[in-house]
Amino acid sequence: MTESTGYLEEQPGRADIDALTGPALLVFGTDWCGHCRIAERPMGRALTDHPGVQVIRAEDGPGRPLGRSFGVKLWPTLIFLRDGQEVSRLVRPTADGPIAEALAEIDGS
Repeated sequence: MTESTGYLEEQPGRADIDALTGPALLVFGTDWCGHCRIAERPMGRALTDHPGVQVIRAEDGPGRPLGRSFGVKLWPTLIFLRDGQEVSRLVRPTADGPIAEALAEIDGS
């Protein structure tokens, strides 16, 4: 059995994401994706300096409208939002640096 990384099967709608306030990180992937598991450690380290960033992990795949609305093609895709608007994105990150830079951009630090 694989340990869950917390990807939500039931996800918010696009209108809910667009209505978010403040900094948020939207992560698309699945619990069984090897690339997603690799990204968890650097993402976790980078997030320690940004406790105010809301993190939403959305399970992606066929028939998942939220991922399609953001044009997600590969996992994990990290979308960095400020007030519901996309500021930047990373696809299959493996290092802390790019994640930390994107978080600082949306978190204002």
